[in-house]
Amino acid sequence: MKKKIHPKYMSCTVTCACGNRVETKSTVEKISVDLCSKCHPFFTGRQKIVDSAGRVEKFKKRYATKKSAPAKKSKSKE
Repeated sequence: MKKKIHPKYMSCTVTCACGNRVETKSTVEKISVDLCSKCHPFFTGRQKIVDSAGRVEKFKKRYATKKSAPAKKSKSKE
């Protein structure tokens, strides 16, 4: 292998938004994530809406005022 072309491999701290911290190895010193195995809905079994850009409120606002489509009348054979 050539020398001085590979990045330095060092200890890394991964920090989740829930406060969980994990020590691992990487080429960067710090990593910040939104979800980890301690707070992800797949692993916890609880529903959690993660909304970092206001998309959920925008969706609810847009579709809360809309009326449902009227039911189509079916033609009955007499």
